[in-house]
Amino acid sequence: MNRIKEEIQKRILVLDGAMGTMLQRHSFTEEDFRGKRFKDYPSPLQGNNDLLSLTQPEAIADVHRQYFEAGADIVETNTFSGTTIAMADYNMEDLVYELNFESAKIAKAVAEEFTSKNPKKPRFVAGSIGPTNRTASLSPDVNKPEYRAVTFEELRKAYKQQVEALIDGGVDVLLVETIFDTLNAKAALFAIEEVKEEKNIDIPIMVSGTITDASGRTLSGQTVEAFLTSISHIPLLSVGFNCALGAEQLQPYLQRLSNETEFYTSAHPNAGLPNAFGEYDETPEEMQSYIENYLKDDLINIIGGCCGTNPEHIKAIANVASKYKPRQIQVVA
Repeated sequence: MNRIKEEIQKRILVLDGAMGTMLQRHSFTEEDFRGKRFKDYPSPLQGNNDLLSLTQPEAIADVHRQYFEAGADIVETNTFSGTTIAMADYNMEDLVYELNFESAKIAKAVAEEFTSKNPKKPRFVAGSIGPTNRTASLSPDVNKPEYRAVTFEELRKAYKQQVEALIDGGVDVLLVETIFDTLNAKAALFAIEEVKEEKNIDIPIMVSGTITDASGRTLSGQTVEAFLTSISHIPLLSVGFNCALGAEQLQPYLQRLSNETEFYTSAHPNAGLPNAFGEYDETPEEMQSYIENYLKDDLINIIGGCCGTNPEHIKAIANVASKYKPRQIQVVA
């Protein structure tokens, strides 16, 4: 588990691109999502991408393989919605441990396959921990501002189950990502610390928030600096931003983050902003040029892609990242 800490000092590490973008290429039907095992399941299952780790494992492994071939050092597990809270939409809460465990195993097998081919370039697996579809800080009901759809304790329990399964499945690092509500993230971090203590292990943790618009704040209202302060009590491998914005729009917030933190920094932006049809038009070459500006300004240690990115984007990003040195951490005495 310490090997990623060694590698991040040597070079800029490349994270993979979007899992959902790649899975959309398959145009999986309801029947495909169900497979044989869930053929008669009473709830609709189409859209439950995490379930594909059980019903279409080869497709998931192939996505990981394509990203590694494109130059990624780290791939994320197919577990963005892998909590009981998110899986309640499909009445699949009982499958959460298995979904996370199997997703981690699939990614780890592919990572080991690539590491064995080139031991000088070890490949890693990040256990993807999404924000859930509920927020602990905001009310979903404008007429009841005091109401909360989820509690900190409910989030902690859900995240703990996910974290245990990801670690048991063999992930190298845990990635708490797409954070729109830092209170949700704090529940995840609390759960991770619990599991680390119970298992007597030390596993690196990446944290990635989401700046939702040009106001430069998260959905729950925090600035870059406030977000950083809220999660800096935990010893982290890296802190960064992903989703919501494209690489060009994200740069000023990464600049502020990089200036303020002694952690390593990460970014995996979208392929630009969505068009009128919700699609992402930014080409690999365009994204590469914006990300090169991060590298010239010494902002980044880990770089990848989020919504709309594919192996072509990651290849372009990996090519330019290889020409630059990683951001140096300024340790304050």
